[in-house]
Amino acid sequence: MKILLATYWSIPHVGGVWQYMTQLKKKLESYGHEVDLLGYDQSNLNVTVINKGLVLPREKVTPLVDAHFTQENYPAMYANFLVKWTEMQRYVYELSAAYFGVKDYDIIHTQDVLSTVAMSRIKDPNTPLIATLHGSVAHEIRRQLKTVHKSETAYLARTYYDELEHDGAVSADTTIVCNQWLHTMLTDEFHVPKDQLKVLHYGFDTETFFQKSHQKATLKAPKGKKVIIYTGRLVELKGVNYLIDALAKLKQIRSDWVGWIVGNGEKESELKSQVLSLGLGDSVRFLGKREDVPSLLSQADILVLPTLIENQPLSVIEAQIAGKAVIASNVGGISEMIQQGVTGMLTPPENADALLNTINQLLSDNHLRKKLGLNARKWGLTHWSIDRGTQDLLNIYLQALYTKRKGEKLV
Repeated sequence: MKILLATYWSIPHVGGVWQYMTQLKKKLESYGHEVDLLGYDQSNLNVTVINKGLVLPREKVTPLVDAHFTQENYPAMYANFLVKWTEMQRYVYELSAAYFGVKDYDIIHTQDVLSTVAMSRIKDPNTPLIATLHGSVAHEIRRQLKTVHKSETAYLARTYYDELEHDGAVSADTTIVCNQWLHTMLTDEFHVPKDQLKVLHYGFDTETFFQKSHQKATLKAPKGKKVIIYTGRLVELKGVNYLIDALAKLKQIRSDWVGWIVGNGEKESELKSQVLSLGLGDSVRFLGKREDVPSLLSQADILVLPTLIENQPLSVIEAQIAGKAVIASNVGGISEMIQQGVTGMLTPPENADALLNTINQLLSDNHLRKKLGLNARKWGLTHWSIDRGTQDLLNIYLQALYTKRKGEKLV
């Protein structure tokens, strides 16, 4: 089959969606399929088929978008900057994808609600469209409207993204979610029919991960220190500021640890200033975007994910495979990944004191910390099998192709 994996987000990027797309591409190609990857480029301005080196300059399509979406024609869209930006981006994406051509694909597999809506409008009616939703865009936007994107017209943005969440979930022939949390949210809150959704756990390329974990490390943990690590984007929704607050309090109790913060993002400068202001400059290091996360995890003792909203975080999957104790916020789908006190520890979000107490507990109790890591690895190696995940996905692809050819409705 010729398969298009498409996302509205920039590629490549830090985060689980890109990892999922690249690992899935590799596995599908090992079965003999042809796979392309489409998304915005890293500038977030131009659309690219990245594996073919194709980039369509934005200025080739923006005149068409600007001519149609005038303030006179769409005053409501212009009333809120976030809505206007997203609509403009969505139509640049859609027109660019149409320019590249999507008619020759046997399957189009989108990775978010925005790309799903776009592809549903330009694809051939006989081409199956499968969507995997990696989280709730509407819920993330609601938080940002209270912090990052405050405005008097925030209600317009909330309404817009709520409608987009529903439309994206129902525009595909089949919509895949990875856990019961997102399934329940979509059906109860956004009124997505249950027969639209399938729950399918992600696969993870453990073989490649283990190979990378044994590569020579470019950074060594200091002797006599346990490593507390965070990996992920440095954005408001990840709650890294709460981890830093917890580490400042931990330093007053003990000094047998160092903190490694891996990743980049819009909050990086602010978080670095927080570390310095709290006197953590000699205890917490910002390592930036790294290609050697498996190697860093192999040296770590505890992974902490203080996130405020989450679906199925890659950082937890990687830590489980690496056999490390995980402390994560009890939000979203994380409780379906971690059994409290057995495969990890759950803490309430936005609570630095709870993080402090749990980190201190695991630093003090070597037996518990190692037991959590071993249990997590046993569970993860079975649960995140990429072979099983890909085979289940191929079954969905084949069912969709068969149904389209028979002219039947997917069930």
